[in-house]
Amino acid sequence: MITFNINNTFSENLPSDVVLENTRRQVEQACFSYVNPKLAQNPELIHSSVDLAKNLGLTAQDLKSNDFLQIMSGNSVYPNTKPYAMNYGGHQFGNWAGQLGDGRAINLFEIQQNNKQWTLQLKGAGETPYSRQGDGLAVLRSSIREYLCSEAMHHLGVPTTRALALLSTGEKVLRDVMYDGNSAYEKGAIVCRVSPTFIRFGNFEIFAARQDLKTLTQLTDYTINQFFPHLGKPSKETYIKFFDEVCQRTLEMIIHWQRVGFVHGVMNTDNMSILGLTIDYGPYGWLEGFDYGWTPNTTDAQHKRYRFGNQPNIGLWNLYQLANALYALVEDATPFETALETYKNNFDKQSLEMMRSKLGLEFKEASDVQLIHELEETLLLSETDMTLFFRLLSKFSVDNPKRSLELIKPAFYSEISNEIKEKWLLWFDKYALRLKKETLSSTERSKKMNAVNPKYVLRNYMAQLAIDKAEEGDYSLVEELFELLKKPYDEQPENGKWFAKRPEWARHKIGCSMLSCSS
Repeated sequence: MITFNINNTFSENLPSDVVLENTRRQVEQACFSYVNPKLAQNPELIHSSVDLAKNLGLTAQDLKSNDFLQIMSGNSVYPNTKPYAMNYGGHQFGNWAGQLGDGRAINLFEIQQNNKQWTLQLKGAGETPYSRQGDGLAVLRSSIREYLCSEAMHHLGVPTTRALALLSTGEKVLRDVMYDGNSAYEKGAIVCRVSPTFIRFGNFEIFAARQDLKTLTQLTDYTINQFFPHLGKPSKETYIKFFDEVCQRTLEMIIHWQRVGFVHGVMNTDNMSILGLTIDYGPYGWLEGFDYGWTPNTTDAQHKRYRFGNQPNIGLWNLYQLANALYALVEDATPFETALETYKNNFDKQSLEMMRSKLGLEFKEASDVQLIHELEETLLLSETDMTLFFRLLSKFSVDNPKRSLELIKPAFYSEISNEIKEKWLLWFDKYALRLKKETLSSTERSKKMNAVNPKYVLRNYMAQLAIDKAEEGDYSLVEELFELLKKPYDEQPENGKWFAKRPEWARHKIGCSMLSCSS
């Protein structure tokens, strides 16, 4: 039998739903509801993360066991544990949506390993009281995307939840992929997600909205005691420190998103981790052409609220909603306003430092702001692949800046005009002059740039290719991409085929360009 070091802090310290029936309803004065996963008809393990398993005290052999399969599929409840779904609300696309909760996620248990706390959660394991009109299930398509992306983000150095296992359930699930009335049956699947906690901004919002100060206080005190103990015992002063640190962590996460060109797609407050981790991988995407206005989410296609360039602002907007929720515990708006103002100021500073690192600049020059601004304007003149451009730029020659136009040519999606070429040459001259003020050798600069500019990211078309094969029962590409993305900054010359622009056939293909929230 697989052994976990169970340490259930959430369910043992916070109020539970007094109703034990698994029926859709408004759950009052409770942080969670007990619910068992739906039994999977014919579960099959598709893939598992050996690296993450080691952090949880599991061996590679454990991952091959029937015990592991049964627990990860929800068919077996681990001894002395009671699975549960969390209660939270949230703002969706800027509007208060009321109670949302874990509609298709069920927390199995918490474990403690090497002085770290982990929650194991199944996504796609059946209905909960929070499922609303949904069936609580997930499909292979979205499950592969979440499994590959959460682990890829970890290896990119982006704060994120993780994924332990990907399974098929042996069942068919009805889904309308593009919400256009064309429903079809797809293969069912489950992802085991892992995080220190899955508490979101929305967990606090729901109790503030209901003026349930008692439960809001219990949840906030638990969160501080369990995950922010360095701030001290819960008090009004500690609540402010807590909010301030959440602001800092959220900003750090979003700066990393901007660095690698990741677009979350659904930055609703119920999709914002209180720990500043990337959570809920739905219609995400990586920039192909550098474009501040791009969003991968079909639902957001008109207003583009969650577009790439707006993610820092949305992070701030979401933090305002969290501040509104925590205000009831402090009853003083000033410290919250100060923390939010600090977020805005720090974004400008940290964004500048992030861009300096991408350009291989160590010294701080006042002119860097203008240099970066001109680079971004030039990138926007034609469709230019972000990942390829910054990776290729590491080979820039200070002594021969004009040669660099040929160097970055693979990043252009089409032939550029002479006018645009002239603008690039002008920028390269300025960049060369700026680099001459640095002390790093070209080799040292290249190494530093390659450490922050990934060579390989999970482009949507790559994930779709893996999905297409998996739908036919071939999981080899899931394994290939999983291994590739474990070392995104390494050259990996044997995998050079993945260091390329999105193929033209993928430009408008469902799953490769725009995606829906369908799961």
